[in-house]
Amino acid sequence: MTVLDPGGPPELDQALWQAWEALEIHEGFRAEIIEGFIEVWRTGLLVQARTANRLRDALSGHLAGSLYVPYQCMYVVHRHSVWIPDVLIALRDADEDDTHDVGIRASAVPVIAEVVAPGQDAIARDRIRKRRAYARAGIPVYVLIDDHDLRGTVTVLTAPRPADAAYAAEHRVPYGTDIAIPEGPAKGFVIDASITGAPRDAT
Repeated sequence: MTVLDPGGPPELDQALWQAWEALEIHEGFRAEIIEGFIEVWRTGLLVQARTANRLRDALSGHLAGSLYVPYQCMYVVHRHSVWIPDVLIALRDADEDDTHDVGIRASAVPVIAEVVAPGQDAIARDRIRKRRAYARAGIPVYVLIDDHDLRGTVTVLTAPRPADAAYAAEHRVPYGTDIAIPEGPAKGFVIDASITGAPRDAT
């Protein structure tokens, strides 16, 4: 099934963007525009931050000597959508988005990773809404580290189909099973228990 781009008429998109820019966000919260809606949510728990930090640190070693580096707390912009992924990869000397000047263009981001937050809405945001948004933007690789799927899973999504807001290829494994990023600057990078931790109900 084809999923249409949720962007509305240009004047409404611009009004949404201006409303987002005018928000005064308190420390500890994030505001993103996802599929035509402004979403404000509390930043992750310590366990999520630790996982994201381990992922970033491991990617730094993998990418050492290349033109790419991992980033955190970086806005990614696609048309009138804006996201703050937990971890992303981009060029070391990446240029800012030249339309809004608030972050980096989605077209310059080959990999995005999210550590799924607890709570029904947060889980749906990363598993469903952001999955569609990232595919629609043509992000080549989307990685989901999900404590809340069974005993914990890692999913690597590739081959985005922007017109369908979907990824054509999906590889999902439980925590404790190694999974490698298959393409792009992080090709061959392995996500394993040193990043995810053990399965969540393991003793």
